[in-house]
Amino acid sequence: MRNFLKVFVGILVLGLVGSSQIEITFWSAPNPSQEVFWRRMAEAYMAEHPGVKITVSPMPETPTSEAGILAAIAGGVAPTASENVFIGFGDELVRSGAIVPWNAFTGWDELIVARSMSSTIKAWEFPDGNYYIIPLYVNAMLCAWRIDILRELGYDRPPRTYSEVLEVGERLKAVYPDKFLWLRSELEVPTWWQRWFDFFVFYYAASKGQALITGNEITADDKAAVEVLRFFKTLRDKKLLITEPLATGFEVGATVMTVLGPWSFPWWKENYPELVYGETFVLSPPPVPDWYPVDEPIYTFADAKGVVMYAQATPEQRQAMWDFIQWVLSDPEHDLLWVEITGMLPARDDVGVNPLFTGYVEKNEPALLPYAKTIPFAVPPFAHPEYVEIQELMGLECIYPVLIGELTPEEGWQAWKAAIAPLLK
Repeated sequence: MRNFLKVFVGILVLGLVGSSQIEITFWSAPNPSQEVFWRRMAEAYMAEHPGVKITVSPMPETPTSEAGILAAIAGGVAPTASENVFIGFGDELVRSGAIVPWNAFTGWDELIVARSMSSTIKAWEFPDGNYYIIPLYVNAMLCAWRIDILRELGYDRPPRTYSEVLEVGERLKAVYPDKFLWLRSELEVPTWWQRWFDFFVFYYAASKGQALITGNEITADDKAAVEVLRFFKTLRDKKLLITEPLATGFEVGATVMTVLGPWSFPWWKENYPELVYGETFVLSPPPVPDWYPVDEPIYTFADAKGVVMYAQATPEQRQAMWDFIQWVLSDPEHDLLWVEITGMLPARDDVGVNPLFTGYVEKNEPALLPYAKTIPFAVPPFAHPEYVEIQELMGLECIYPVLIGELTPEEGWQAWKAAIAPLLK
């Protein structure tokens, strides 16, 4: 009888523990390495916090991860939180009331300090003064140059200004008529997110990071934008820019420059081991107009995404998820693990100077160091719910007509501004 009572009490206690356990769900990006990171974090956290059960799974990505998130929200099955949200999509979620502000939780200021995000976080403030996205990573876009080819042409460093680029291009064509400076077939297609990796990169460099759109207003630097379009047009006219698709370009030396994110390096190591940082390629900020001050830093676009909390979660689930996210992001060792697993740099102000990160990068992937140093000058996407159409129109109304000579750079820029005006009302 006594043994029976012990068993009964044990079952009762287990039942009580199970019933009081808070269950939360987290969607990682549809990228195996990011899923691995979050699963490890969840397992480690649950080992210390048995009252919380965290289920990690990759978000649906058909036709896009944004569409998958919207479908889950509409169906009432959104996760407690997810990563993989950029600020433009975040603005759409904010306006629909689908996500909640992180800064409403106790401990927000402490997290900013613990993760060294005081500067980085400023670009993620929404018009209402709240922070709905915690930036997870910042992939500053840089230009890679085939330094082996540049050295053959008589240069020991990449060109800095537009006129220097054109000079390199002229010498390239004289020595290698079949080579091109830049391969960018995507300049002729309107796919919205492709603008992140061409026009935005060069525009933010030329404009010192001036926002294209703020709230519902165009706040772009018109002079800088027109200069970028003129530069693209000149490259194409001089046959330095090739917009016809090629299987490979930069990797095999058919082109000398490419706009590059840090995610390329693992693939290069596997498929193009001859590409060695400092020997066959180097990295630099995007080229700038000739009038750009020599002593000022050069900005660029940041492929940056972060974590959001969904409004469908209960107050208890929100608090549990906040505690988990705080735990993950307050420990720099966790960010180091992120770098080791994903190859991407965390959204921290100190990632370019903190020995914890620089030591790892210098030893394992020195090509990441220029990206780390560029993070303070990397501008994330603009925040507006009509981001898809706004960026599609940039290709349709502006870039392509300018490239083919249908419009001048000035006319193309004004055409884009006129085309998106109704979307900003």
